[in-house]
Order: sequence, then structure tokens, then C-alpha cells
Amino acid sequence: MNVFLIVAGTLNAIVAILHIGCIYYGAPWYRFFGAGEQMAVLAEQGSLQPTLITSGIVLVLSIWSLYAFSAAGIIFRLPLIRVALILITLVYLARGIAGFFFVNSPMGRSPEFWVWSSLICLCFGIIHLIGLKQQWASL
Repeated sequence: MNVFLIVAGTLNAIVAILHIGCIYYGAPWYRFFGAGEQMAVLAEQGSLQPTLITSGIVLVLSIWSLYAFSAAGIIFRLPLIRVALILITLVYLARGIAGFFFVNSPMGRSPEFWVWSSLICLCFGIIHLIGLKQQWASL
């Protein structure tokens, strides 16, 4: 079992659950987590758009969690595990780096959102990368 991939899977699952909280609790959670005022207002208006977008994010994060747990040996082996983990790791690292470029032009979000979310994504990406590197030979 690979501790880094177990942590990665757990972090993905926690973030998926937090996104479910945004769907359930609505506008206050969208605002708190920095989704932007437009998403919060749409949620207040009863629009399905925030729910659909956030549900898609929940689905992706849940799949990423399963892939990390699979690579760690916690659950059954999923198909294309190497490719999936490489892509997941690259997405986290790219998002982490790219977010810093939006600090001065935050596109409806606060500069703090971009800094914190980028740091979180970089940490997640590094954890995935270490776990992937350690587990590579057995994948």
C-alpha cells in the first residue's frame, strides 16, 4: 500500500464531499469556497446550472479518488491506471501553476481564491506525483 496515494485518494474524496456541500447548502457555500458571485446568485435563484457544474466536478473528483485508491492497492485495479494517474497529476500541477496567473485578473473571484486554490492544487499534484513515482513499477 502506498501512503501518498491513499492520502491523494482521501483528499480527492474530501474535496468531492465539500462540493456536495455546496450543492446542498447553496449560495453561502459557493461564496465561502470562492466559486464566484455569479454561481452564488444562480444558486439563490434556483438555477440548475450550479448544481450541474458542481455535480460534474463531484463526479470527476470521485473518479480521481478511485484511481488513487486503486493504484495504492486499496480497491480493485482500474483500467488505464498509469495514464489516468499521469493525467490527474498533470491537471493538478497545471491548475496549481496556472492559477497564480489569475491573481491580478481574478475573473469574478478574489485574488485570495486563486492563491489558496493554486497552493492546494499544487500540494495535491505533488502528493499524487510522489505516490505515482513510488508505485510506478507495480502499475
